[in-house]
Amino acid sequence: MLQPVILSGGSGTRLWPASRETHPKQLLPLTDEKSLLQITATRLNGFAGGTLVAPPIVVTNEDYRFIIAEQLRQIGSPASAIVLEPIGRNTAPAMELAAITASVDGSDPVLLVMPADHIITDVEGFQAAMAEGLAQAQQGALVTFGIIPDRPETGYGYIRSGSLLPGALTARALANFVEKPDLEKAVAYVASGEYLWNSGLFMMKASTWRNALRALAPEISATCARAMQDACRDVDFVRVTKDVFRTCPSISIDYAVMEHIGAHPELGHAVVVPMNVGWSDVGAWDALWQVSEKDDAGNVSRGEVMLEDTRDSLVFSHGRLVATVGVSNLVVVETPDAVLVADKSCAQDVKAIVARIKREGKTLAANHRKMFRPWGWYDSIDTGHRFLVKRIVVNPGASLSMQMHYHRAEHWIVVSGTAEVTNGTETFLITENQSTYIPLGTQHRLANPGKVPLEIIEVQTGTYLNEDDIVRYNDSYGCIEH
Repeated sequence: MLQPVILSGGSGTRLWPASRETHPKQLLPLTDEKSLLQITATRLNGFAGGTLVAPPIVVTNEDYRFIIAEQLRQIGSPASAIVLEPIGRNTAPAMELAAITASVDGSDPVLLVMPADHIITDVEGFQAAMAEGLAQAQQGALVTFGIIPDRPETGYGYIRSGSLLPGALTARALANFVEKPDLEKAVAYVASGEYLWNSGLFMMKASTWRNALRALAPEISATCARAMQDACRDVDFVRVTKDVFRTCPSISIDYAVMEHIGAHPELGHAVVVPMNVGWSDVGAWDALWQVSEKDDAGNVSRGEVMLEDTRDSLVFSHGRLVATVGVSNLVVVETPDAVLVADKSCAQDVKAIVARIKREGKTLAANHRKMFRPWGWYDSIDTGHRFLVKRIVVNPGASLSMQMHYHRAEHWIVVSGTAEVTNGTETFLITENQSTYIPLGTQHRLANPGKVPLEIIEVQTGTYLNEDDIVRYNDSYGCIEH
């Protein structure tokens, strides 16, 4: 059996303002209507590699758990498990947590480890490469996949490939890994034909990985085993023990195992499968422009956009009309609360803006105006002196926690759907065009008993309107909500 493992951790700061800490790039629909996570989860659909493909295991953190579960549900591809890291510890511990999860019933599947935030345009070619890798992994190889470079690139690590393996179509011995080179070395690597970009994709049996990690990085192996021993399983979520896992070393799969396996043939042999599949790690806006479909003037646009005498630019609108005239090589990204304008050649430097936002104490690096929650989402559409207006959507059958506020009152107006309101000692229903008032200091709850989404407008008034003015009396989700 082939067990996909999707790593969905990082924050993607170079794709700000679309990507934020609470809603990073893998959860965004950057290339079509599906998010990068959803595209990754369906990339093996129809795989004809001679084995069953299991539902994915996703390794992520607490903050993303509900939106990941919801996005996978939307595409009819629910995860077999969503493993929640209490703290990020790089890819080797993440893979070990997934390997333990996949092996819990005594089985030994072949793991395919995929970052959630990569783009691959040639799915047929990708599946062919996976089939080639699978044949090697089933024989005990530790397989990685290298991208055939089409240009000298200083932003990627490289893999030097060796000779073609006996009986293989494309799989080669893996000679060694190379750190990100300077431009001169990158030019030489591409010219040699021996070097591939390191894609960050890996395939091997769970037992092969676990044996190699136990021998080459025993502290990671032992720490992950202890952390999973007392892990709490809550429906689809596997919560790793925090106090144990926080002591785990933070090391990548490459550093922990792959770079050392050549000196330990008893643990398996390292293999690289070359791919030319339209791959990008979408590390910045210029990378997204590179792999996206363009108009006749070389522009990539999305949303409400009007381009006049504009060339070789990426222009995204998430709501308002964005118009450009007489410009070229720009990145323009509009969101409801921030706008980015950058020279495309400086796209990597967006992270400096994010760092500055954090230093100045602004929340725009972490949060969107629209915030997703286990029960739905809300959008803070207006704010001013002593008032805050939110548009709130509650999923069918969902509810917020019973709560109370010391410093604000709330007015709720139903736009569509049916709301079940608990207001003090009363519980009642209100529907479209009806409203209710929640006095300051009153226990209250909002729920959606219907089969369609509930949408309301909430107007908060008071002397203090921050999210920390809340007392919860019960919380179905075990998290900060609203």
